[in-house]
Amino acid sequence: MNGISVSFLSLRILISCIGLVGNVILILSIIQTKFFRVKSFEFFLLGLATANLEEIVIMNIYDTVILEGYFIITSTWPCRILKFLTVFGEISSILFTVLISIYRYQKLRDASKRASLPICLDSIRSAWMMSGVCVALSLLLSFPSFVIKLHGPAHNATGDRGSCPPDFFQCDKHFCPLINRIYKYMFLMMCNLLPLIIVTGTGCLIIRVLLSQGKRVTSVASVSMSSQNTKKSKGPRLQRSLIAVLAAMWLFQLDWTLYLIFQLAFMPTDLPFWDEMEFFISASYASISPFVYGIGNNLFSVKNLMRKWG
Repeated sequence: MNGISVSFLSLRILISCIGLVGNVILILSIIQTKFFRVKSFEFFLLGLATANLEEIVIMNIYDTVILEGYFIITSTWPCRILKFLTVFGEISSILFTVLISIYRYQKLRDASKRASLPICLDSIRSAWMMSGVCVALSLLLSFPSFVIKLHGPAHNATGDRGSCPPDFFQCDKHFCPLINRIYKYMFLMMCNLLPLIIVTGTGCLIIRVLLSQGKRVTSVASVSMSSQNTKKSKGPRLQRSLIAVLAAMWLFQLDWTLYLIFQLAFMPTDLPFWDEMEFFISASYASISPFVYGIGNNLFSVKNLMRKWG
């Protein structure tokens, strides 16, 4: 068991370090750009990376410091505050992903008819407003962390250590107060299932638009030579960005589908490493997605970083 625990801890440290490095580089790459040149998409990426970074840091504090018993907690408030911050970062990351997927579909839809005309979300004011909505919703959906019941009966075997249970919802076969049950299923439906449906739907729509554009590729031969040169210079970059978005959306669907399955099909008492599994599912998207977005949008290229930081 100790060997398994050491392996989990090593993997946790590795994933956390990858996530910290990736999100910090993505944030620095974006903020190095002059503010008036930051596009809405980059602004949404900045919100996503910030949420990911906060989630990884707080999740590690909650899981490795509190749950592992390095500090004796006699009050529930430190636990509630840390879990509130963890859930806030998690929901913010999810909502910014939903916003990015909708934005990319809106940019791609009817692009040939719209030409260079902007969409509503291209406005930096609209980007600020939608980012504020994401943050406000995250705060609202995280607030029940302060009111749900943490302590179960004495025979509850979820592995409580101090005042912070591994399964924060505290819903198992033996103990699940009504307020905990309401929050659990509200959280799963509003913060996992609904975003999954939206991201999956927009991903399918993006693929459909790309396929329909591919069928019209023969019409490109009739445009002028200058127009051809313009498309050659922009086309690969656009395709690379879209592939990165689709890859990140696929990763999002995989991680949060697994999370839903574990939450709905299993109980904390069924799995001895419940908190570790929850950490790896939540942290994997927060750690890998900045690299997918950064590489796909040319924010992680060596030339770009040297030009900005040199």
